[in-house]
Amino acid sequence: MSFTPIRFINEQIDVHFDSPPILEKKPGCPDGFSWKEEVFRISDVISEWHDYQRKGRLSKNMKPAHARTAQKRGSWGVGQDYYRIKTADNRVFEIYYDRAPQNVYQRKGDWFIYRELEEKN
Repeated sequence: MSFTPIRFINEQIDVHFDSPPILEKKPGCPDGFSWKEEVFRISDVISEWHDYQRKGRLSKNMKPAHARTAQKRGSWGVGQDYYRIKTADNRVFEIYYDRAPQNVYQRKGDWFIYRELEEKN
C-alpha cells in the first residue's frame, strides 16, 4: 500500500477520544477529530511513528546517555507522535500530536492535521 500527498494542511484540530487517554503527554491515536467545522471518525490507523529528537538548544542540555534514552522514549514536552489514519468516509490523513507546551498555563500539547493523502494501487 502506497500513498501520495494530495494536500498540505498543517492546521490545528480538536480531537475526540471514546475513553480518556491514560497518559496525557502520550495519548495515542484519537478516535476522531474536528477540522473546519467538519467531524471525522477514524476507522483505521494505517501506521504510526514518533520523533522524540531534541532540536536546537534542547539538544545540548542533556548528557549523551540520557539524550539517547530520551530520543527512544521521549521526554517531557519534546517531540511529535504521528499517525496515518483512514476516516469512516475513506479519506486518508496524517495527523500528529506536538508534545511541546504552549506556555506555563497551557502545558498540554496540541493536535494538528498535517496533510491529506491518496492511496495508490
